[in-house]
Amino acid sequence: MKSKNIIDSFKYAFSGLIYGIRNERNIKVHFSIMLIVIFMGILFKINLIEWSICIILFGMVISLEYVNTAIESVVNICSPEKNELAKISKDMAASAVVVVAIVSLIVGMIIFLPKILESII
Repeated sequence: MKSKNIIDSFKYAFSGLIYGIRNERNIKVHFSIMLIVIFMGILFKINLIEWSICIILFGMVISLEYVNTAIESVVNICSPEKNELAKISKDMAASAVVVVAIVSLIVGMIIFLPKILESII
């Protein structure tokens, strides 16, 4: 009985993953950026530690984008009309994504900028 629940849990999780990729613009953007960074990582032959950092940051940004989408959906159900607290909830969830995205950008620059400059010079 429990194994069916675990299987169902994974089905629901993958259903959400697919929904986000198909329907959420920002999730598509983050996945696209992830693919660009993977290409650059291969091109510039980043090391295992740099790959690990990139993979952790991919997971953080994309996971937070999914959580942001979930929070926005719940807030929209609970408060379909304009409401200042609903706005604050949605804005705070979105800001969490922005913070991690900015940190990821900075880390990406630390990893890739020297490699890009080295290849130019």
